Amino acid sequence: MRRHPTARKRELIVREGVTPRVLIVGGELGHVRKARELGLDVVHVQFPDQYDRGHWPYVEQALLLDYGDVERLLPPARALHEAYPFQAAVSLFELGLLPAARINEALGLGGESVATVELLRDKWRMRRHLAAKGISPVAAAIGRRTRDVREFAEAHGLPVVVKPVRESGSLGVFRVRNAADVDAVAERFRSLDDGHWAAGDLSGAGSFDEFLMEEFLDGPEISVETLTFDGRHVVVAVTDKECGGPGFVELGHAQPSGCSAATLREVRHLVTDFLDAVGLRDGPGHTEVKLTSRGPRIVESHNRVGGDRINELTEIAYGVDMERYALGAGLGVVEPLTTSPAPRGGAAVRFLTPEPGRVVAVSGVDAVRADPACVDLRLTVRPGSQVPPLTWNEDKVGHVVARGATATEAVAHSRRLAAAIRIRTEPVA
Repeated sequence: MRRHPTARKRELIVREGVTPRVLIVGGELGHVRKARELGLDVVHVQFPDQYDRGHWPYVEQALLLDYGDVERLLPPARALHEAYPFQAAVSLFELGLLPAARINEALGLGGESVATVELLRDKWRMRRHLAAKGISPVAAAIGRRTRDVREFAEAHGLPVVVKPVRESGSLGVFRVRNAADVDAVAERFRSLDDGHWAAGDLSGAGSFDEFLMEEFLDGPEISVETLTFDGRHVVVAVTDKECGGPGFVELGHAQPSGCSAATLREVRHLVTDFLDAVGLRDGPGHTEVKLTSRGPRIVESHNRVGGDRINELTEIAYGVDMERYALGAGLGVVEPLTTSPAPRGGAAVRFLTPEPGRVVAVSGVDAVRADPACVDLRLTVRPGSQVPPLTWNEDKVGHVVARGATATEAVAHSRRLAAAIRIRTEPVA
């Protein structure tokens, strides 16, 4: 059987004692820091305004450009590879996933295929692919006009979901509850394409020319955090989600999941079958699943670590830093997992969602940070800041991460600590 390029690359690095060099596309400062801590030499591709002297201790070479323009990125990446060869291109950020795959393919470096990354990014293609495989059947169609939503609702019943074909972070996801919602939802969706997108945004011109319509999936939502090694999938954690904000904005997460053992077995089988079906061969996966009355159904998936502090929860609850595995597992500096880890305790995050308006006062921060249950508190507003209406994940203004002996205890701590952060706002005239 032909061995996967990643396996051959790992053996070569170990056998010849080469210091692996990795090209990291986009992401946070913490990603290049972790890569350097793993002993990797780092080439970093980043937007010029997101790269500063804080990166210097961790980065050997840098390419500063709009990496969303893959055709512009490939020539300098190829030239740099010829002068200072790297063994892999990786990204832990949504916008960098396809550029990293394109670089790996162009340079013959293995890694995740362009076909798989594109399949995961395009929710309509993914739905059709799953339907052809007989996995997680969900009624879906593409729409462009109000009439399309109305016809889909007549065919499949209400409620239905309208969302972008390629986005993340709950941006532009709407529930059509009744016939009166149809016109309003279609208009709100079209209004997102206002032409004000800039380099670095996940969206862009034309992102909202068409939308995906899906039958509404009832039941709670969870996400499944996986690591894949040469096609072998390991479920690291299952995350319980609390979705109570407008639309589908998530207000909190917790690990380990409180689902029954039978439900978790069914979910694990579904997700591993799904990852096989889309061809995922290496690296992390974050797959969202609805536990419907007809059984678990795939919502969507990404070949990256989950956002919204899920990696921190996995570190606390399971002792696994999925970002380190995403950066180093294919380069021989991190040993692949062989089985799912056992939980060590509970972890939860609660997001801060004050009333919209101008921030007048913030209190409780010092007391929360001093609390033994608090692992992390981040706040992005201060007096004078504007709090937007809560429409998608980027509108949340902070979070509290808490630990506990169990997930239930961690959730209670996260709620208590979040309530102790008082953000007072006033309406903006």
